[in-house]
Amino acid sequence: MAYNEDTVQRIRENFAGKGVDFAEKKMFSGVCFMVDEKMCCGTHTDKTSGEDLLMCRIGEQAYDKALEDSNVIPMEFTGKPMKGYIYVTEAGFRTAVGLNHWLQLCLDYNPLAKASKKK
Repeated sequence: MAYNEDTVQRIRENFAGKGVDFAEKKMFSGVCFMVDEKMCCGTHTDKTSGEDLLMCRIGEQAYDKALEDSNVIPMEFTGKPMKGYIYVTEAGFRTAVGLNHWLQLCLDYNPLAKASKKK
């Protein structure tokens, strides 16, 4: 699995600093952070560009506004954007302030998010 361990550590530290109880799962060719047993955010390296991407689950209400940011791209797996999920490029989370902005959007949405069905 391709992902940037430094980004994973930065997310861990951000969440720990806020007292967020989280778990990590390897998925989406990277690491996904689960909060309240729901997908919150994650990171992986894009296979084509080699760029480190931050995956954010921000919900549909914040989705369109987030896409106005030049450092944000829609999250697509099947050629179709997944509403409520975005990727933030490295430039958008390079600073602690930038990373905190996107992670806080994820945490703000998390209580509203639906958990996946248990298998």
